[in-house]
Amino acid sequence: MSKKQKSGKGDGELAGKRATSYDVAKLAGVSQSAVSRVFQDGASASKAMRDRVMAAADQLGYRPNAIARGLITRRSNMVAVVISKLTNLYYPEVLVKLTQRFSEHGVRVLLFALERESDTESVIEQMLQYRVDGVLTAAIFTPDQLKTIGNAQIPVVFYNRSLKDQLVSSVRCDQEEGERWLVDGLVNAGHKSFGIVEGPPDSVVSIERKMGALNKLKEMGITDITTVSGDFGYTTGRECFTKLVEKHGSAPDAVIAANDVMAIGCIDEAREAHGLDVPGDISIVGFDGVGQARYAAYDVTTVRQPIQRMTESAVSMLIERIENPELSPEKRAFSGSLIRGSSARIQSDTD
Repeated sequence: MSKKQKSGKGDGELAGKRATSYDVAKLAGVSQSAVSRVFQDGASASKAMRDRVMAAADQLGYRPNAIARGLITRRSNMVAVVISKLTNLYYPEVLVKLTQRFSEHGVRVLLFALERESDTESVIEQMLQYRVDGVLTAAIFTPDQLKTIGNAQIPVVFYNRSLKDQLVSSVRCDQEEGERWLVDGLVNAGHKSFGIVEGPPDSVVSIERKMGALNKLKEMGITDITTVSGDFGYTTGRECFTKLVEKHGSAPDAVIAANDVMAIGCIDEAREAHGLDVPGDISIVGFDGVGQARYAAYDVTTVRQPIQRMTESAVSMLIERIENPELSPEKRAFSGSLIRGSSARIQSDTD
């Protein structure tokens, strides 16, 4: 048996050793720089060259070592994405869009899912150890945490969060504007008493939505307002509805839930536990525009966030700052879309 035949395990093992770019170049009859260009996103390489190199790489079982490449380029080609409450039905769609957009730039996502938005301390050290190139966060970092990340020369972009007193980049939906639309439609339709089901107390989004609703209600002369707190989940949506009824003494005319999931919980509780007709006896609205809100059983009146535009903007903003760290912080706000479902009686000024 010849030596070549004796190796039998496939050329990829090279007598028990991992193949290198040198081995691929030698087998393909090209230079090592040609091999590097083939495996580098956006680099120039002819189809013939690419085919030869890939054939040799497949035969040898070779793929570039991303960690080693990162040591050379000083880039990990990874970004950290930090979210809270993975169970929120809003996030799966956002994560799909973000992953797709980053992938188009040759960047991989390292996901950190927090139980509470304020649990960010636990991920700082991990992000630094993984040497991520940037951070896109849907949770709030403290000024000291931002300083630590900044000292490591890692750019940060906030997603659907904005720190008014901090010079940081952010992309968000205008939460207050959306709530004002909902309140305006509900009051114009004749609702006099309101229940507000807010999210977790450490959620910036929940606070912005609650204040948007409260400010507009006050502006329109509404004083009969009852507030309870939940955690953005379906179960607490149901629990909060009953708390509202108990706290108010009866069901209010309308309920403004912090998100669609809680609105769905409120609808089920109103119907099943209190025998109320939605929207005949009570109007219930949400926020986000998640797919489940469109189910015929709920058809939630809500504000749909412009996820496509927000994710595209957030990714481009972070990539730009990874490539050009000297760029100044930028804040972008996008308007949502009012979705008039059958869960609420609303009337606009033009109706």
